[in-house]
Amino acid sequence: MQILGILAFVVALLLSVMIHEFGHFIMAKRFGMKVSEFFLGFGTKLWSTKCGETEFGIKAIPAGGYCKIEGMTPGDVMPEGEEARAFYTAKSSRKLVVLGAGSFLHFVLGYLLLFVLFACVGTNQVLPTIQEVVKGSAAQAAGFLPNDEVIAINGKKVTNWYDDVQVIRDSHGKELTITVKRESTTVVIKASAKIQNVDGEKRYILGIVNKIGLKRSGILTSIKNSGTVTWGFLTESVKSLKSLPSKIPALWGQTVGGEKRDPNGLVGVVGVARVSGQAIGSDSLSIVERLSTFILIIASLNIFVGLFNLLPVLPLDGGHMAVAIADEIRAFFARLRGRPRPAAIDVTLLTPITMVVFVILAALTVLLLVADIVNPVVLNL
Repeated sequence: MQILGILAFVVALLLSVMIHEFGHFIMAKRFGMKVSEFFLGFGTKLWSTKCGETEFGIKAIPAGGYCKIEGMTPGDVMPEGEEARAFYTAKSSRKLVVLGAGSFLHFVLGYLLLFVLFACVGTNQVLPTIQEVVKGSAAQAAGFLPNDEVIAINGKKVTNWYDDVQVIRDSHGKELTITVKRESTTVVIKASAKIQNVDGEKRYILGIVNKIGLKRSGILTSIKNSGTVTWGFLTESVKSLKSLPSKIPALWGQTVGGEKRDPNGLVGVVGVARVSGQAIGSDSLSIVERLSTFILIIASLNIFVGLFNLLPVLPLDGGHMAVAIADEIRAFFARLRGRPRPAAIDVTLLTPITMVVFVILAALTVLLLVADIVNPVVLNL
């Protein structure tokens, strides 16, 4: 089962890559740019087919993919008569849309996965069904029983226990009218919550312990919750990127020194694949809980990768976007001075900087790869 989880992760990752590249492809075609190749993988070509002017195919090394847009730099030679279709001749606004489309679809995919999770699969939530009645509590005195399902409080239908329970906490000891479903009958119970110390906080409680289980949310609630969780993932991704340099020394110690791997530390693709395998192969989780965990992993990964690609450093998409923005800033100052628009920045001139960044990213990738193999992250499932 763990191998199945790893394979599922690999397939999901490759699909995410294809969707990212499709974002570049569709917007480049929308603006009339020439796209000559769209391949999944690198290295030796295994299969391809021509559709219009674009060759679609698969290559031997499944480590990503690419969409080849012609004329990325002024030095690229365009077919005669198609010079105007070169990427570097396009307006900066169009360049930004094409470059940002890949990350945008990562965010969309992450959001849609979360929507499927909330609306179709379900998430662990506190249910209005009573699992246990605390001995000596107001609930026991009032006649509540295990498996009673609270369907209304003071005449208001219970739709979300997390929110509806606040009526009990805000009751200040006043009598509550609680309607429960008991087997096939409906029972109305009068009860008054008692104030007690809960985790250092004074709170009015009845003394019931609710069941926790998977529950699907409605369409509108799923739309809202998906947006909230997406924003949460984005915020955490920003924090992770900010703290990334400070975590590298610890990663080195965990890789070379044999220190215990930090589950909240840096994890590479191999590590995430292994974690996915652990989640899907866990005997302590139900099938639906395994699926929910897998969807969360893939959704959060897409959001992180989308944000990472927007970092303003070459060779990432964000680096090319930064160059396009710099072009517009130069053009703005040229207009102020009454001068013609300067030529677009040739990114090949920035190759030394690009190579430094590439080497740093490659070294970090290798370090993560070694760490994920010799000292993998283990989930307590």
